Amino acid sequence: MAARNGGALALMLSTKLYWGMLLVLAAGALLSPVDSAGGNIFLSLPNLTDVLRQVSITGIIAVGMTFVILSGGIDLSVGSVMALGCTLSAMLLTQDGWHRGAVLGSGATAVVVGAALYAAVSRLLVRGLGGLVANGLGAGLGLLGAAGALVWIGPALTGGLDVIPTIALVLCAGLVVGAINGVVVAAAGLQPFIATLATMVAVLGAARLTAGAEQSVYPIYTGANAPAAFELLRASVLGVPVPGLIFLAVVAAAWLALTHFRFGREVYAIGGNEHAARLAGLAVGRIKVAVYALSGMLAALAGVLYAAQYRQGKPDAGVGLELDAIAAVVIGGASLAGGKGSVLGALAGVLIFGLLTNIFQLCNIDSNAQLVLKGAIIVAAVALQQGRLPKLRIPGGSK
Repeated sequence: MAARNGGALALMLSTKLYWGMLLVLAAGALLSPVDSAGGNIFLSLPNLTDVLRQVSITGIIAVGMTFVILSGGIDLSVGSVMALGCTLSAMLLTQDGWHRGAVLGSGATAVVVGAALYAAVSRLLVRGLGGLVANGLGAGLGLLGAAGALVWIGPALTGGLDVIPTIALVLCAGLVVGAINGVVVAAAGLQPFIATLATMVAVLGAARLTAGAEQSVYPIYTGANAPAAFELLRASVLGVPVPGLIFLAVVAAAWLALTHFRFGREVYAIGGNEHAARLAGLAVGRIKVAVYALSGMLAALAGVLYAAQYRQGKPDAGVGLELDAIAAVVIGGASLAGGKGSVLGALAGVLIFGLLTNIFQLCNIDSNAQLVLKGAIIVAAVALQQGRLPKLRIPGGSK
């Protein structure tokens, strides 16, 4: 009997991150209004899939934030990077030629291609040719690759980019911004909070400069000023929205990376004890750069989905999203000190946020009251998960 009770307790502890989500689902089912046929609106399939669509953008950003927080860092720039990706997507899809968005996107792509070639070639040849020769050859091929990327992009811009090249350029832009964050944190030794705060402000300004004062919002009309294929990012497959499917695919890939690959173990090790990780021979600097680069790339991907869902690109689209992403990751059980957390926990945190928002809207709760309730729920959820709720003491009772 004791063994059975111990097994039940272990199961409850291992699944505690999902009890909050189940409680929210139960509350939504009880508080939900009913439709004309008497059906529960909250539990209806269209409503739940719409929640998945709504949380997909914040969710993808939260996945990247999970890697950063696990490594012991923080990334405040993701909202601005999302806005930059949103703006670049709209500009590349709707405008021809070498406009500001094209220059920024193609430049970032050239940097990514060149850096990837340099890293690959220099590492492959360093044993046979020596460090200096391998680095020189890698740098030369990297420059050729960067030039080749620009030569490929140039003619494509004259007729307007298609969807896949647009996504590639936007992801490269996000990856470059994230890598800059990583370099500043790892090489310059700045605190992640300060480094990414500076990037947040700088990227927001870059997005506004790229959009231009004369047109801060770029509308997207698929089939008219943009390729009709871009509409697929708003479609549904078997009733499930494509943005939600992309979000779930990103979660699955991140879960595999963190649980089945060396990179994931190294991220946990650095967040748990960076000094010990260095002594163990881990390339802490390179791993940090990779983590921040991944966060920036996923934030840019969220920008693409934002442009598709709202049919517009604007440089102020991501204001405040970094806080939602951080809150979702922490509600999912991650520690801001690093080394503790999971991407499945982040998924649960994102869904809890989305379901709560949906419940508030169905119950017609004032938007300002929603903010107050969300804040209280965040504090209570984190305190409960970390076991830090104060014990109640009855006056006159035993201590």
